[in-house]
Amino acid sequence: MGMCLSRSSGPVKKRQSKRLTNQSAAAVNGGGSNRWSRNRSSKRDDSIIQERALAAAILLQQQMQNGGGVGAVPFDRSASLRYPNSNSKKNPPLPRSSSSRARSLTDPLLQPHQLVNQEVKVDDLETNHLDPLVHGGGFGAWCWYKTIALLEEAGFKVTAVDLTGSGIHSFDTNSIASLSQYVQPLTDFLEKLADGEKVILVGHDFGGACISFAMELHSLKVSKAVFVAAAMLTSGQSALDMFSQKESTIHHDNPQEHMLYVSETLFIEMRSRIFEENCPKIVSGKTDSNDLMRQSQIFIYANGNDKPPTAIDLDKSLLRDLLFNHSPAKDVALASVSMRPIPFSPVLEKLCLTDSKYGSVRRFYIETTEDNAIPIALQQNLISNNPPEQVFHLKGADHSPFFSKPQGLHRILVDISRIPST
Repeated sequence: MGMCLSRSSGPVKKRQSKRLTNQSAAAVNGGGSNRWSRNRSSKRDDSIIQERALAAAILLQQQMQNGGGVGAVPFDRSASLRYPNSNSKKNPPLPRSSSSRARSLTDPLLQPHQLVNQEVKVDDLETNHLDPLVHGGGFGAWCWYKTIALLEEAGFKVTAVDLTGSGIHSFDTNSIASLSQYVQPLTDFLEKLADGEKVILVGHDFGGACISFAMELHSLKVSKAVFVAAAMLTSGQSALDMFSQKESTIHHDNPQEHMLYVSETLFIEMRSRIFEENCPKIVSGKTDSNDLMRQSQIFIYANGNDKPPTAIDLDKSLLRDLLFNHSPAKDVALASVSMRPIPFSPVLEKLCLTDSKYGSVRRFYIETTEDNAIPIALQQNLISNNPPEQVFHLKGADHSPFFSKPQGLHRILVDISRIPST
């Protein structure tokens, strides 16, 4: 009986299993769904593979463009870091910086600095020496670090000089007695050039007066001169005169009294008057550009208060508003620990410029539209009084375009270098 029961239970189980096959229709349909899911996953995987292949092609193309050849840089196989599994159920990763994010198909093949430098063929230029770069009053060669990097990457030969008592030049600023002494590092550089070798001089701020002095001495060694928000003076003018619409007719019998008057009254008041008459008020909190210039100047009397000042320092707390109102904070910090006093005697010295020497050099001017130190109206006065060959407009730049608009400044310098000789 037991055997009979065991036999009878067997077929029942088989029949039940056969009936279950009818219910498994849904499972069959489910299997179709699984196949569709697998197909979708396969397509997604194909898309990822295609994207990886495209990224590899882009990397290869960049290596070829940079002259590295096929095997210059080993291929990075850690693609999973850049293309995470789309099926991952983990929380989305935190945003990464652009330097480590995955490359998008919409990204340019070249980096921004490479886009700036593309199509630059320095071998076809009259000269590929864009130097020396001459800093303004209180600055040093350090201020050109972005410009140097961009120009060198484009293939130019670049040098930035520290004028006497500036940057890391160890000479005491208070002991500088003349413009020729102040610009000696620049004139020494030009004297050492080989016969027939020419350069493009670039001067910023008071560096404009310095390159003008050098152009008069070494006109045959200068292909072009570029004035960047700079003192572009005429013969008989000093940097002080730049801030006056007419030369001073004030005279004193006592030369010492005259120097004191010029230093303490004329320098400040002339600059203030030209701001008030020609320049719009540029508000920074409760201080306009005129007040900023007046408040920022600190006269240094190294030889005693009864003698003419020896240098002018700038209040570090006002540097941002006066010189760097559109510059990155890190560059303002660099300037605040690097700037040095401006020697006073060179500021008073009048230039002697001739048409046969200084006048034979092609001049170009770069305007800085958001400048609080030499406002745009004052720059345009300089241009109208001493017209250059061409004027360039650097929109959005403060008095320090090498910080606030480095790529725009670079582009203009390259464009000037491309202008053919006449």
